[in-house]
Amino acid sequence: MSDEKPRAGIWDVFRPRPAVPSAARPADAVPAGLRIATAYAWRLLVVAAAIGVLVWLVIQFKLLVIPLLVAILITALVWPAMSWLLRHRVPRWAAIVITLIGTIAIVAALVWLVAWQISREFGDVRDRVVEAIAGLRDFLVGVGVSEAEIDGYLDQGFALLEEQASTLWSGALAIGSTVGHFAAGALLTFFALICILADAGGIWRWTVRLFPAQARMAVDQAARNGWQTVINYARTQLLVATIDAVGIGLGAFFLQLPLAIPIAVMVFLGSFVPLVGAIVTGAVAVFIALVYNGPLIALAMLIVVLAVQQIESHVLQPILMGSAVKVHPLAVVMVVAGGSMIAGIPGALFAVPLAAFVNVVAVTLSSGSWRTGAPVHGENLIWDTVPKTIGPVRHGGGAAGRPDEKNGTAS
Repeated sequence: MSDEKPRAGIWDVFRPRPAVPSAARPADAVPAGLRIATAYAWRLLVVAAAIGVLVWLVIQFKLLVIPLLVAILITALVWPAMSWLLRHRVPRWAAIVITLIGTIAIVAALVWLVAWQISREFGDVRDRVVEAIAGLRDFLVGVGVSEAEIDGYLDQGFALLEEQASTLWSGALAIGSTVGHFAAGALLTFFALICILADAGGIWRWTVRLFPAQARMAVDQAARNGWQTVINYARTQLLVATIDAVGIGLGAFFLQLPLAIPIAVMVFLGSFVPLVGAIVTGAVAVFIALVYNGPLIALAMLIVVLAVQQIESHVLQPILMGSAVKVHPLAVVMVVAGGSMIAGIPGALFAVPLAAFVNVVAVTLSSGSWRTGAPVHGENLIWDTVPKTIGPVRHGGGAAGRPDEKNGTAS
């Protein structure tokens, strides 16, 4: 009998082999920290890929998404007035008509005032700007700057302005690249606004039914909390915008700045972009004062801007809102910057309310507060409205209220 072992054939690869002890498996040779890091890494990659696909879809369908977001934001702005009318027994159709006509009238009045003052004072402002530029040129020549250097700086400045103007214009027309697209987006926004005001409850119930049955309660309560946060955001920004516009506009009027009404309207619109909008529009007002009235008036305008913003944020807002609004500045600035890089002006406008909505929904789901309906507050929120408590605190109502069975919307 031969002692030679049979040579392994090709079919030996498919023969069963004894189990390798767990201590000898190669996976156990990988450090635990590396295994945890890779587990986090591939999950983060999946989440990033999902977010990237979602952003890509939004960009592809921006003609539909942006008008819908505008309609939702306008709904959040006008919803307090709409709710007040419904609570006072006004029929829903009449409340919708009154709300829409009132909103259109306010916008039309602001546009008319801006156009009227610009047409009246544009020539004077142009002449004063030309004089200010000539005076600055003479000053630079007097301190030793050559004409060629001044012309080079001016060319660079005009090139930068043209580049930024084209960027802002493309962002402002993100609804469409043509006037026709813009008009279609405006009509779609108006139609979506009417539908949301008329049947928000039905639309939301249909949306909830898209989710599995066992997840509908959590989705419903989380979204209601998020929607209440968006309403609080809209109310806060509307209050901030109104106070800033009135205060800075009156300051510009008493300091005899030109275009006081357009400055006030610009401040009002810019204040809907938290922190960044107020800084930019305030800087523009100070710059106009510097060019038109000189450094002393510009310094006075700067004092007015800072005083109005401080009084608004620390005195008037808590009194009028009846709550203390906690916003983390770093989170807001980063969100606004990211939104503007992705979608220009619309991205900066929608970045904070969208991030606040997603944040509240995530915290509601992760904390389990959707089971009790308790409002969500805490340090994990990018936008947190803490009501001032007067008397006993009521629980169980939820941050967004209960559905109004008669009207089909959240109360």
